[in-house]
Amino acid sequence: MFARPGLDGDLMTAIAQRRSDLRSSQARAGYLFIFPTMLLYLAFVLLPVIVTVILSFAYYDPQLGSHWVGLNNFKRFFTDPRSIQIFWNTLRFTAMAVTGNVTVGLLLALALNRAMPGWLLYFFRLAFFLPVIIAAAFVAIVWGYFFKDNGIFNYYLAHLGLPTVRWLSSAQSAMPSIVFMDVWKNTGFFMVIFIAALQGVPKTITEAAIMDGTPPWRRFWRITLPWISPVVFFAVVYASIGALQVYESIWILTNGGPGDVTRSMSINIVEQAFGSFQIGYGASVAVVMTVVILIITGVQLLVSRRLVRY
Repeated sequence: MFARPGLDGDLMTAIAQRRSDLRSSQARAGYLFIFPTMLLYLAFVLLPVIVTVILSFAYYDPQLGSHWVGLNNFKRFFTDPRSIQIFWNTLRFTAMAVTGNVTVGLLLALALNRAMPGWLLYFFRLAFFLPVIIAAAFVAIVWGYFFKDNGIFNYYLAHLGLPTVRWLSSAQSAMPSIVFMDVWKNTGFFMVIFIAALQGVPKTITEAAIMDGTPPWRRFWRITLPWISPVVFFAVVYASIGALQVYESIWILTNGGPGDVTRSMSINIVEQAFGSFQIGYGASVAVVMTVVILIITGVQLLVSRRLVRY
């Protein structure tokens, strides 16, 4: 009537063995599925990074060969006035573009996060988000015609009796013009994520503040902004990383000019490595840009510990 203890022990051992075999087969299947992705990551991301770091300490020329130069490439970068100017150009563009994209995106989100007819709400969201899905090269080509001396902007300025502007050929207006185009293209992305964040703000807290007579600006600074601060932090980090790597828009609109006023580090990398065939020096500039991105992101993480509330 009762099973023998020895048989129960054998049964439990068999069940445990089957579970172990199942886990092993599932692990093998998982590794098999991720193997192509890991192989691609190794071939196109990790290996190029390692090669770039090695080349940054060497002089490499496809025809003349290569030799080890140590820190000379980095010393050349930090002692060359032109490289320093390009470095500050990149930081200036990043500061202006991040401020513009995050601020305008948040303002648009606040404007659209209210009761309105559904078709009108979707129309505005589509209108502001549509430029995000257009390639930066196409946007830059079209805006290049707008920015011409006889382009559409100067056409309307002249008809209004206002002085025309040398949008891309003036050292004072070239960088702001590129930033203006960048904000027009990318602010829709930040608008969408801010709208999603604003819809997560508890309505009970907002309604209680309204009943207490709290003015809108105070509700924003005391309730809305602290609640969505993690999303704001993400937007700042994301925008910073993208702006530090800006390439297409500047290359198409100004080719880095006039002079070097709008030249970015990404353009400098391509010119040095594939234009002048100074691949080692171009690799060192790429390493410097990567370190700058890591430092800025790290600083933002440290700052977020004090500013991010939730």
